[in-house]
Amino acid sequence: MKIGVMLPVGGNDGPTGGMPTWADVKAMAVAADEAGLDSVWLADHYFYKAPDETVYGMHESWTLLSAVAAVTSRVELGNMVLCSSFRDPGLTAKMAATLDLVSDGRLILGVGAGWHDPEYEAFGLPTDHRVARFEEWLEIVARLLRHETVTFDGTYHRVQDLALQPPPARQIPLLVAARRPRMLDLTAKWADQWNTAWFGQVDDTVRSRLDDMRSAIAKTDRPTDSVELTVGITVTDPDQPSVTEPEATTLNGTVEELAQSFKEYESLGVTHLIAATEPMTTRSTHRLAEAKNLAFG
Repeated sequence: MKIGVMLPVGGNDGPTGGMPTWADVKAMAVAADEAGLDSVWLADHYFYKAPDETVYGMHESWTLLSAVAAVTSRVELGNMVLCSSFRDPGLTAKMAATLDLVSDGRLILGVGAGWHDPEYEAFGLPTDHRVARFEEWLEIVARLLRHETVTFDGTYHRVQDLALQPPPARQIPLLVAARRPRMLDLTAKWADQWNTAWFGQVDDTVRSRLDDMRSAIAKTDRPTDSVELTVGITVTDPDQPSVTEPEATTLNGTVEELAQSFKEYESLGVTHLIAATEPMTTRSTHRLAEAKNLAFG
């Protein structure tokens, strides 16, 4: 099983509870790379507006991910997840091909349909028919990553005889974050990996989500193992100061208990766990690596 970690990107993610600097992002990425974790990830938002109207700023995630690629050498890297509404499909595929080149084949292109209306409205982006727009966007990106020449004339997206030039050296893995039936069906059709988040201990909700994804795959002509199952978890270190707004559901036990939780997820067929740590520090990163080594050697 692979174990990855979310990197700080904005809001209160910094190690002292404020906006993270590039030095903070770099420190966690390098710690993950050196400690033996398998992947690093960045959320993709322009900003987040809380229900109380407080606005939390965010750094632009693809720029940060490109910088992370340059200061690491081993870990896979991706977005959890890139918002399709922010970048058109042809540009996204070109960006992926270039970053995969820069990172020597370490990119996982994580994508989703988006959801946070305030940032859409502020940047003048349409909020209607979000899944329908994503459906067209995803087909174009997936086919380009499969080295096809694509002509597509849809309601929301159009491309003509489009191919990636130069083509990527490999087929870049495409991950989709999905929960509801229509998005699960799109994932089953086009994706190489699927993600559901955010959880603590394995529970009935986790099992139900995994069953739903497997059912969606079963409706296609693809093999049952053609889509890797990944899960986002939240991990709290009880020996570090609590974050300002902790998640309600977390893994907050000892390293030994964390390692046992990893094994429980593995027993369900999950191949990759992506941890959002509370707090986001190098200590939390090393703690994840320690639990991984304890669980899997």
